Amino acid sequence: LEFAYGIPGSIGGAVYMNAGAYGGEIADAIVSATVLDENGNIVDFEKKDMQLGYRTSIFKKNKMTVLSATFKLSKAEKEDISAAMEDYMNRRLSKQPLEFPSAGSVFKRPIGNYAGTLIEKCGLKGKSFGGAEVSEKHAGFIINKGGATCADVKALVAFIKQTVLNETGVTLEPEIILIGKGESL
Repeated sequence: LEFAYGIPGSIGGAVYMNAGAYGGEIADAIVSATVLDENGNIVDFEKKDMQLGYRTSIFKKNKMTVLSATFKLSKAEKEDISAAMEDYMNRRLSKQPLEFPSAGSVFKRPIGNYAGTLIEKCGLKGKSFGGAEVSEKHAGFIINKGGATCADVKALVAFIKQTVLNETGVTLEPEIILIGKGESL
């Protein structure tokens, strides 16, 4: 799970969306998970039944809440694990706006492209709504420059999606998930 070092979020969220980076993903190491289904039942899932895909799972498709997860990790030398984690963190620090609060990468990677590249090509770096701003460091991130509200982020996401669609013909799909009745991006 070295790839996950520095990804903002929780194990539940990571399993829910099959989080991944740098060629690794939760599906590589998960064995089982216990969830709360929509009817309030506690249900156990084995990996084969999780329908894990790019930023998706059966849990996301059926709005289940991940309560716990079991992983099988590979043995390695402590120094090698530490080196890999440090490498991933250095990559993140050099490319991502970790000095500001954010929800991580905002959009899924469109087939054959990168969301950040498309957003940057549309000249949206630095674009802001209230305290929410498209990062100057990496256009795939919306950062909180101070006092950003959910409404600010939602408005900026909608603006980015529409601008990228109008200028490139590509529909960006949000990777971040809003929780609450009627909440979506």
